Amino acid sequence: MSDWPEGTGRAARAAASAASGADHGGGHEPVAWSGPEGAQAFAAVEAATDWLLGYPFVFRALARWVGSGSVLVDYGCGPGKVADRAARQLGAKVLGVDTSPEMLALARGSGTAVAEYHLVTDGRAACLADGGADAVMCSHVLASLPTEEAVLAVFREIRRLLRPGGPFVLLATDPACSGTEYASLSIGEAGATYGPGDELPVRLRRTDGSWQVMANHAWPVNFYPALLERAGFTLLVQHRPTVEEALGIPGLVDADLAAGRTWSAERAGPPLVITTALAV
Repeated sequence: MSDWPEGTGRAARAAASAASGADHGGGHEPVAWSGPEGAQAFAAVEAATDWLLGYPFVFRALARWVGSGSVLVDYGCGPGKVADRAARQLGAKVLGVDTSPEMLALARGSGTAVAEYHLVTDGRAACLADGGADAVMCSHVLASLPTEEAVLAVFREIRRLLRPGGPFVLLATDPACSGTEYASLSIGEAGATYGPGDELPVRLRRTDGSWQVMANHAWPVNFYPALLERAGFTLLVQHRPTVEEALGIPGLVDADLAAGRTWSAERAGPPLVITTALAV
């Protein structure tokens, strides 16, 4: 699949975990993204790091292409917090789509939902015809996918949804940042190296301050471009937002969020990468 050296990935992760004897998550077993338990767990995460270095930059990228009257798809919308914020901030018609009925139930039941929500069945978002979307965003979905074929299938469905020339903005965590505790997440095991598809435990901070372990798969950020090109995208650009950028752009991030932490780990090694590509 790639030229990753021997001694990395699953074996290295397992060895590092055994050597450290670390308990990631206060004794809790990892929770899958799917099912009622996964939906409730993910809905309770704080996501402070994402709201500083992730979602505001996704919206900023999308603002170049979408506005009132545009159709924006949030592919893998989960409980709908990001989709609803995008609808309010960008003024677009936002369609949140997800494979999890439980996630969609939470999104629809929030009481403040302004986006529309639809189920992805058999890998297809049937709510839209080919080319029916002006733009697509996708945040942290790849972490739930175990194989290269599954990632490629998602990219191809997103390409089907997009009109020619439409932008795809992808937000993902860099598995190379393993072993660092950020404000709201901790990726993998210290000292481990992860190859494509390897199991990668990620700890997410809940709104009550406790931590939840989610079962993830590692997809190194330099792995995306070739798959995106195979799926029908071009003009790929990758950007790793920094704390200095986030705080230096007036109005980009919530002022209380920005002032509420020192963001020392995020300053030392920003963990999020945004990949932007256009549909051919």
